[in-house]
Amino acid sequence: MALFLGIGLSAASGFRVFLPPLALSIAALNGVVQLSSDWEWVGTYPTAIVLGIAAIVEVLAYFIPFVNNMLDSAEIFLAPITGMFLTASTLSMAGDFDPALVWTLSIITGGTTAEVVEVGTSITRLATTTATAGVANPIVSVVEVISSIVLSILAITLPLLTILIVTIILVDGSRRILRFLSKRKQRRKMKNNN
Repeated sequence: MALFLGIGLSAASGFRVFLPPLALSIAALNGVVQLSSDWEWVGTYPTAIVLGIAAIVEVLAYFIPFVNNMLDSAEIFLAPITGMFLTASTLSMAGDFDPALVWTLSIITGGTTAEVVEVGTSITRLATTTATAGVANPIVSVVEVISSIVLSILAITLPLLTILIVTIILVDGSRRILRFLSKRKQRRKMKNNN
């Protein structure tokens, strides 16, 4: 269950980087999740306040045209790191595991999950920006914020259901990424032939 919680929060961090850690912090503050002593700092008021401010800034910045595309570029690197740390922190709840195993699982499951979701959302935003000159990006931003919040809450309350939802999101995201790469390859081929 701890791994499922980590994967669910990691997927949510692919939509917004700071909302899932904030959700975990609030859950730890309220005793909903019990983090190990190494990760207790996540469930403190100073951490919750900092994450809350960061989440508000992130959410609002995504409503500014073209700034949202710059944020996507930065979050391609931040999302897997966040997913990795979220998974490591939740795995600590399951008991004493070899740190090498914890971090290996965290990188493979948390980091990869967050990255696939983030790249999928970046492709969606790029397509929306191209098709509407950025006019429809606020709608995409609202959907992403809601997705991050809902996934975070579900990961904490119903981790098994969350894994099913995350699997669907990952399959869809992987298909979008592969389609994007295929189209890009075709465009390069056509450009080289001309």
